[in-house]
Amino acid sequence: MKMPFSINGILCTLALLVLWRAEELAEACSCAPVHPQQAFCNADVVIRAKVVGEREVDSGNDVYGNPIKRIQYEVKQIKMFKGPNQDIEAVFTAPMSAVCGVTLDVNGKKEYLISGKAEADGSMHVTLCDYIMPWDSLSNTQKKGLSQRYEMGCECKIVRCPSLPCEISAPEECLWTDMMIEKQVHGRQASHYACVKRADGSCSWYRGIASPKKEFLDADDP
Repeated sequence: MKMPFSINGILCTLALLVLWRAEELAEACSCAPVHPQQAFCNADVVIRAKVVGEREVDSGNDVYGNPIKRIQYEVKQIKMFKGPNQDIEAVFTAPMSAVCGVTLDVNGKKEYLISGKAEADGSMHVTLCDYIMPWDSLSNTQKKGLSQRYEMGCECKIVRCPSLPCEISAPEECLWTDMMIEKQVHGRQASHYACVKRADGSCSWYRGIASPKKEFLDADDP
């Protein structure tokens, strides 16, 4: 009696399924580049901290009843730039990068800038799409921006320019050209500029560690 499916056919089907699943996982976490100011404005919590511990924890069950695993990083907060009144003591993330999990150094020596979302229980959750950088890699302008400058521009919109032609469509927009001009996300505008709102409601790039002067904020030409 002839079998409807050959063993080779079944094995080929299984192999295709495995490859499809691997490709699905590899492409599961995809993040659009964001300017540090955008990341700050979009985040619920932004802190400077050291990571001092790590453990895997259960976080409820999925729709099939299987336990959901997360990584809990124990952190020592150094400074909070945005977030709740109490210190953040733990940061949660997915267990693997394929589902946007973040890997951090847990030796307690490296300081990080960590931005993420606040969950209903008050905990902090981060993904690969959040802005997480070694503190020492930030420019002085970026560090200053975290304290005040970025917040001044949260009503502005930073528009990414991946290729020409590109232009702003509203006065409250700033055109971000790092990827088009320098072919990198962490270019001059990301490292040294903030998109600041002016007195007339328009927004413009501002460079400098000092706060914008009144003449800049009152300028007519954005």
